[in-house]
Amino acid sequence: MDLHLNPYTPGAGAPPTALLGREKILQDADVALKRILAARHSKSFFLVGLRGVGKTVLLNIIKERAEILGYKTVYIEVPENKSLAELLVAQFRKTLLSLNRGLAATAAIGKALGVLKSFAKVVKVGYGEIEVGLDIEPEQGMADSGDLELDLPELMEAVAEAAASRQTGVALFIDEVQYLKEVEFGALIMAVHRINQRGLPMILIGAGLPQVIALAGNSKSYAERLFNYPRMGALNEADAREALTRPVALEGVSYTPEALDRIVADTEGYPYFLQEWGARVWDTAPVSPIQLADVFNASDKVTRFLDENFFRVRFDRLTPAEKRYLRAMAELGPGPHRSGDVADMLGVKVSLIAPQRASLIKKGMVFSPAHGDTSFTVPLFDQFMKRIMPEIER
Repeated sequence: MDLHLNPYTPGAGAPPTALLGREKILQDADVALKRILAARHSKSFFLVGLRGVGKTVLLNIIKERAEILGYKTVYIEVPENKSLAELLVAQFRKTLLSLNRGLAATAAIGKALGVLKSFAKVVKVGYGEIEVGLDIEPEQGMADSGDLELDLPELMEAVAEAAASRQTGVALFIDEVQYLKEVEFGALIMAVHRINQRGLPMILIGAGLPQVIALAGNSKSYAERLFNYPRMGALNEADAREALTRPVALEGVSYTPEALDRIVADTEGYPYFLQEWGARVWDTAPVSPIQLADVFNASDKVTRFLDENFFRVRFDRLTPAEKRYLRAMAELGPGPHRSGDVADMLGVKVSLIAPQRASLIKKGMVFSPAHGDTSFTVPLFDQFMKRIMPEIER
């Protein structure tokens, strides 16, 4: 096949040619966005799922739809080396100046800029003397206590009021939510609660691993009622097949049923893996229709690529003890697994491996779907662990 015509998009966060199985989530997002602009209550929400299910793709699509509706959007990916406060100061500054551009400043925008300056000075994020484009003094007594759970709600409330003064709304998008510090998560939840109580036009749409639900509930007891948590998983068989066939059909190419069956089975229907397998098979197949032999010929290449890139970058962040824990899990299968069973595989007491489990959860490698259970956050990682560590090290 012509390499330059390859219709698959296996890059991280890259939208696929055919987006399948997410229609209900997008429908609900559209309703929520429209309701908030119409001064009707709607819950903020977190997209929840394993790695490779397309959470970032969907977050970007919803962001585009929000902008079409007239929202001012803020997009943050939570890193490991910056605070939420630092990221929000830079983004909210941009939002407020955008609201102020070309028009006379409203009192609400002026107040929000002052609150932002107060907040920035207290959290010391390098914006203490920000140039806001207006002669604005810090808003004394607002968002300047030094307590994030007090200050962040006041800042977000002021930003939402500024948007309301321009008859628009703010949509805040946060990816990798599970990496937020506990105090940051708590402050964010309190801010959304405050905004909801006042009926202000701001919505939070986040994405994260399955532990986000537990993190939110542990942070604030009312978080379960405050947010929706649409879950994203593997595609069903029909959608997985269409995700493979629709892109190539645009190029006049097809698959044999046996070739399709094999890719769907190997990928277990996970969107990212479907794109990787599809891309490698396209590059391998000489002519249409794509045959089962073409899939076999591409399998070693795609497995090697995933091992060296998608899986290995996560494996290399682990300590030897954490690697042993995951290898024991892999021996038991995809999961979920009881902590006692993992301990038995390693020949130790449960209490001795509890620190490794906690660290792996913090690193986003595993999560607890139920008390005492542990599952991989990365699909097919059990197979990778067996390839890279053929034996369990005790």
